[in-house]
Amino acid sequence: MNRLKFETSPYLLQHAHNPVHWMAWKSEAFAKAQMEDKPLLVSIGYSTCHWCHVMERESFEDQEVAAFMNAHFVNIKVDREERPDVDHFLMEACLAVSGSGGWPLNCFLTPDGRPFYAGTYFPPSPSYNRPSWMQALTYLAGIFRDDRAKVEDQANRLTQMIKNSEKAFLDLSSPLGPHFNQAISPATLHSIYHTLRQSFDTAHGGFGGAPKFPGTLSLQFLLEYYFFTGDQDALNHVGFSLSRMIRGGIYDQLGGGFARYATDKAWLVPHFEKMLYDNALLVSLLADAYKATGDPEFASTMRDTLEFVHRELTSIDGGFFTALDADSEGEEGKYYVWSHEEMRRLLGEEAHLFCGYYGILPEGNWEGENILWRPYTLEAYAQQSGLALPDLAARLESCRRILFKNRQQRIRPGLDQKFLLDWNALMCSAYARAYAALDDPSYRDAAERNITFLLNRLKKPDGLGFFHTYSATSDGGRAQYEAFLDDYANLIEALFEVYAITFNPYYLRHADGLLQFVLDRFLDRDANMFYFTSSDQQDLALRKKELNDGVTPSGNAVMARNLHRAALILGKKDYAELAQRMLLRMKESAERYPGSFSCWATTMLYLAYPFHEVAVCGPEAGQAGKEINSAFLPNKILMAAEQPTLEFPVLAGRGFRNQTQIYICKDFSCQLPLHRAEEAIAQLRQPWPEHSAAGGI
Repeated sequence: MNRLKFETSPYLLQHAHNPVHWMAWKSEAFAKAQMEDKPLLVSIGYSTCHWCHVMERESFEDQEVAAFMNAHFVNIKVDREERPDVDHFLMEACLAVSGSGGWPLNCFLTPDGRPFYAGTYFPPSPSYNRPSWMQALTYLAGIFRDDRAKVEDQANRLTQMIKNSEKAFLDLSSPLGPHFNQAISPATLHSIYHTLRQSFDTAHGGFGGAPKFPGTLSLQFLLEYYFFTGDQDALNHVGFSLSRMIRGGIYDQLGGGFARYATDKAWLVPHFEKMLYDNALLVSLLADAYKATGDPEFASTMRDTLEFVHRELTSIDGGFFTALDADSEGEEGKYYVWSHEEMRRLLGEEAHLFCGYYGILPEGNWEGENILWRPYTLEAYAQQSGLALPDLAARLESCRRILFKNRQQRIRPGLDQKFLLDWNALMCSAYARAYAALDDPSYRDAAERNITFLLNRLKKPDGLGFFHTYSATSDGGRAQYEAFLDDYANLIEALFEVYAITFNPYYLRHADGLLQFVLDRFLDRDANMFYFTSSDQQDLALRKKELNDGVTPSGNAVMARNLHRAALILGKKDYAELAQRMLLRMKESAERYPGSFSCWATTMLYLAYPFHEVAVCGPEAGQAGKEINSAFLPNKILMAAEQPTLEFPVLAGRGFRNQTQIYICKDFSCQLPLHRAEEAIAQLRQPWPEHSAAGGI
C-alpha cells in the first residue's frame, strides 16, 4: 500500500494517492528491501517542482507502470527540502553517472542503501535522447536480478567516488602554522574578484547565460569587496544586476517577490515558483545595497518583497512557509500572466499607458500571453510619454492596484506550508537586516517573532538540539528529522542578526550554546570542517561535508563566519583559529571557482582587511548602535549596552558616568572613545591607522 498519507510533507502528500506503493525514507523501507531482496527506487522532488508534477502524471499515476514498480522495487518518495542530506548524497551519484542533475531525481539503490544508478526526468516513451521510464525500470530490475556482481561493483565504485568528492575542494596540504592567517591577503581577494569578473553579463546583469539564477551570494561578495577595496566596477555590477532583475519578469511586478530563476538571459521569463530562501537572500542583499547606495528602487523593492512574504508566506504565529508553486490549474505561470485584451477590459483608457510601461504586446511576449516587466526606467518613460513623473507614477500605481485585486480572484498556485529551520532563519536574518536599513519596527517584530517560533516549535523536547522541519497538523503540529548543519549555521547567524537590532544578550547566549552543540556533534577535527549530518544520525550510507554554495550558502561557510563573529563577541580565541583554518582550507577553491564559493570569499575579506569590534556603552547606547547599524559597514561587529559587563569582553570596562561612549577596536586594542554615531561611521569608513595602539586604551 501507499504509506505517504501518514506523512506531513506537502510533496509526499501530493503522491499519497498514486498507485505506486510509496514509502518514506525510514527504517521500515530498508528493512522491507533487505527482507525481500529488492532494490530501492528513490524518487526525490519538491512540492513546487514543475517536472516532478509532469512525471507524476505521466508515470506514477499509470496503473501498469505502478504495478511493475511495486513488483520489482521498494519505492521511496523523498521531499528534498525535508531531507537535503539524502538529496545531496544521491545528487552526487546522479552527477557521477550522467554528468548532470536536477529534479525529479530518480535513484536506484542496493537494499543496504548504496546507489548504483541515477537519472532525472524519464519520459513515458523514448524521447529527448532518453529511454522511457519503463525501459529504465525493466533494464535495472533485470540487471539487479541477473548480474548482482555488476550492481555491487557499481555501487561500491559510486559510493567511493562520493566519499572522495569533497577532497577535490578541500585543501588538506596547506601548512597551518602560527601565522597561517597571513596566507589570506588582499591579493587573494583580488584574484577571486578578477576570476568572478570573467563571468559578468555586462549586457543584462548577473552572471553567465540562460537559465539565469540571481547569483545573490556572488553579488553579496562583490558589494562587500567594493566596501573594502573601493572598486567601483564591483559596485556598479551589483547595482546594474539588481536593477535589471527588479525590472524583469523574474520579479513579480504586481505582488512583489522574486521567482527562482529566469529561463532566458535577460530576466524576462521566470520559472514561476517563488522560494522562501531566494527572497530571504535577495532582501538581505537589497538591504546592504540600499545602505551602500541610497537607491530608492532597492528600498521599495525590499518593502514590496517583504509585503509579499508577510501576505503569502507567513503563518499566524510567525513562521515562514516554504514556497509557492509555479503551476496553477495545471499550467505553469497561469496565475501571473495576462492577455492584452484583459488589460483593455480592466484598465480602459489607461491600458495603453500601462501596456507601454510593462512591455505588454497584443500578440503576447511569452506563449501568447504577457509577463509584466519594465523595458524602461520610470524617468525614461515619463520623458517618452510627456508626463510629469509624479503623475505617471500615480497612474501606473492605480492600474497596478486594479490588476492586483483582479489577480487575487484567480485560482492560486499551491502553497508548501511546511516550515524549514534553515530557510526560516535566512528570512529572519533578512527581516533584521531590512530593519537596520529602513527602520520599520514591523520588520524587527517579524524577526523576533520568528526566532521565538523557531526556538519553541523546532527545539527538541529534551532541549538537546533541533529538528529540521515542522508541519502544522490537526493534533497540534509535528517536528521531525534531525537538524542539519545548515539549520544550525543559519539559526546561529539569525540570532546574531537579531541581537544586532535589539542588543538583547539573550540571543547571544543562545548562539553560544548552539555553537558548542555544533562543535560537539558536527566537527571533523582532523579536516577542520563540519559534517552535514549530526553524529546522532545513522540512516545514510555516508557522512558527508557540503563545502560549496548551492542556492543557499554553504553551511560550513556560514559556520566560519559565525565562528569569526563569535570569537570577537565572546572572546574565544579557539573560535577564531578554527574559522581561519576553515578559510585557509577553502582558499584555493574560492580562487578557482568563486561562483561556487562566494560565501567563503566574503568571509575571507574579514581576514584580509581590517575588521573592528565596536562597543557602545551608556544611556543612549541603543540609539547610537542603531544609527551605526544603519550604515553599510561590513567591517565590524557591534555590541551595545547601557552598562558595561564582564560577560562579553567587548563591553567589559566601557562607559564613563552617564555619558554614551563609542569604542572602535581591533584585536581588542581600542582608539580613544567617540561620542556621536556619525563620528564612528566616518571612522569605520576610513583605513585603520598604521599604528593602531597609539593613543589607545
